[in-house]
Amino acid sequence: MDPDDSKSPRPGGNTKVTRADWLTVAMDILVSDGVAEVKVLPISERLGVSRSSFYWYFKSRKDLLDALLKEWESGNTGALIAHAEMPAPTITASVCNLFHCFLDPSLFNHQLDFAVREWARREGHVRRVIDRSDAARCAAIAAMFERHGFAPYEADARARILYFMQIGYYALDLAEPLDERLSRIDGYILGFTGQAARAEETAKLRAHAEALKER
Repeated sequence: MDPDDSKSPRPGGNTKVTRADWLTVAMDILVSDGVAEVKVLPISERLGVSRSSFYWYFKSRKDLLDALLKEWESGNTGALIAHAEMPAPTITASVCNLFHCFLDPSLFNHQLDFAVREWARREGHVRRVIDRSDAARCAAIAAMFERHGFAPYEADARARILYFMQIGYYALDLAEPLDERLSRIDGYILGFTGQAARAEETAKLRAHAEALKER
């Protein structure tokens, strides 16, 4: 989002509503009700502002939807790529870095990811953006494996196994407690990389997960 949103003119009298506010509510509706319900009037009602104030920030509903798609891509895809590119001494440490995204919804919002995928079933241009993002995510994870000495073919295969397994995990909507999930971290890392993680690597990841519980 534009860091200067908070400095933008505020429509609706004394009501302080920014472009970011419109996007946040639109995103909530996209996740809970689907793209068909992302409409100007319901959003304005939730924000408690007039419908006309929408046009301070967006040209049309299509402009809003395009902004939502960009927000999802820069957020979810951007976070995965950034974590895959983090420097790490071992491939197992790199995978732990990537797991931060899958544990922290502020980094990777899996509900939003699947709302956009559902949207893509109805809109060809959204499907193309999804395909582009999936390819970019896989390429970043494959590059992560290559940096740690894996041959390109194996790096690509392992990247796909890791990424598609995680997306499938979300698709199944498993109600698995975090502690149970963390109990399998060492096995997952071994399966994804063929190497055992160092104790300090998984300890750091578990400490991060415990900190998230306190939020």
